[in-house]
Amino acid sequence: MKRRQFLMASLAGASSPMILAKSNKIKNNKNNPVILSTWNFGIPANEEAMKVLKSRGSAMDAAEAGARHAESDVENNSVGYGGLPDELGHVTLDACVMDSTGNAGSVAFLQNIKHPVSVARMVMEDTKHVMLVGEGAKQFAKSKGFEEMNLLTEKSEKEWKKWLKDRREMTPHETHDTLSVLVQDRKGNLAGACTTSGWAYKMHGRVGDSPIIGAALFVDNEVGCAAATGLGEEVIKSTGSFLVVELMRQGYSPDEACKEALNRVIKAHGGNPDFQIGYIALRKDGEVGAACLKWSFDHAVYKNGVNELRNVKGML
Repeated sequence: MKRRQFLMASLAGASSPMILAKSNKIKNNKNNPVILSTWNFGIPANEEAMKVLKSRGSAMDAAEAGARHAESDVENNSVGYGGLPDELGHVTLDACVMDSTGNAGSVAFLQNIKHPVSVARMVMEDTKHVMLVGEGAKQFAKSKGFEEMNLLTEKSEKEWKKWLKDRREMTPHETHDTLSVLVQDRKGNLAGACTTSGWAYKMHGRVGDSPIIGAALFVDNEVGCAAATGLGEEVIKSTGSFLVVELMRQGYSPDEACKEALNRVIKAHGGNPDFQIGYIALRKDGEVGAACLKWSFDHAVYKNGVNELRNVKGML
């Protein structure tokens, strides 16, 4: 074989997995909606999302509805109203959304507004921006009709004052910290939402991965979508959700993609990270997957008319 022919053949061989992945377009799952959410409070979130889908709403409508349910649940101390505050006693909220067209919106360090996920959607649909933060995000929300309210409940305030006595550093997995909702509607279109009150008693001003597109949430309507929960700082560093979707594009199953993304975190931390990250993934053909670093991870799956809580054991 001539040298030129050898080089061309070698190049073709090296690139064949990517060519195969691109040529084998993932089948679109139609008329069989799927909803995938993090943690046990994903069960009622899924129910709300399915109500929207049964009314012929879009995947984005459903994802927002599921997230709003968690934001309104006063018993949920890691999302929205009732969330645990930062070290100064302020409840600060982060959220993002992404739809089937690749459009996205988010808010970070938002205070006194009950539904950050809906504000994030308005950022996506009513502005030329992707992210608004702090006072600017609040003023935008108020201009759109959202009312200010005190989000610190008596229960959360009591817990905060108890924490002030010894100021023990909390870890994210102690409060679960994030609701992520991934949805595929009857047309096969994908969308997602992520919302949180973040790390309990965090430094004032801290923002995690939850409002960051590509970290907490990523949607590619040709391939699939993914979302994260756990230590946001590490999810940001690994661009976790984007990575999971790109791995699915290369041919990994949703389970395999979540695990491979976590393998890279494990390697970066010498084989034994001392924190939790969990990923969920929904592929275009309706297949779902999940994985976590340690302990175990509950996630809610609504598929084929059944809404159930599943659990995966940690990889370590």
